[in-house]
Amino acid sequence: MDKIKNTRTFMRIVHRYLGFFMAGIMATYAISGVLMVYRDTDFLKQEKKYEKVFAKNLSEKELGKEIKMKNFEVQKNENGILHFKGGTYNPATGEAKYMKKELPFVLNKMTQLHKSQSKDRLSPLNTFFGISLFFFVISSFWMFNTKTKAFRRGMYYTIAGLVLALILIFI
Repeated sequence: MDKIKNTRTFMRIVHRYLGFFMAGIMATYAISGVLMVYRDTDFLKQEKKYEKVFAKNLSEKELGKEIKMKNFEVQKNENGILHFKGGTYNPATGEAKYMKKELPFVLNKMTQLHKSQSKDRLSPLNTFFGISLFFFVISSFWMFNTKTKAFRRGMYYTIAGLVLALILIFI
């Protein structure tokens, strides 16, 4: 391992090896982050058919929760069968037949990383990832000698990035 002489050397070494270690998870978050932008479209989604039996006589709200469909709405009731976008539900038998568009398994699992909550089993990974990214931000200021032109130019880019981030936040 490299010899640590000062803070700059420490930051550079940890930045390097943590970067190599985090390369896979950063690629995963990058890909799934792009997918999250288009989650309201059918981009890369495949249609899947479901036939399930739920409890009998569910209300519209309860049925929507069971099916896990956003903006669920019964469109018509025909001969006791409830029709909704992509399927039907028979309140007498509890049988539901419907179609949903979903991401392929691996892509769906990747996007679930972004939706993690503290109660999820992957929340420690998300926390570690966030802390690591913040370390990359801080340690990047030790990558160049502060007296160099590259560092001064980098500070201008840093300020421009901060201004852009603030503008995007407050729009």
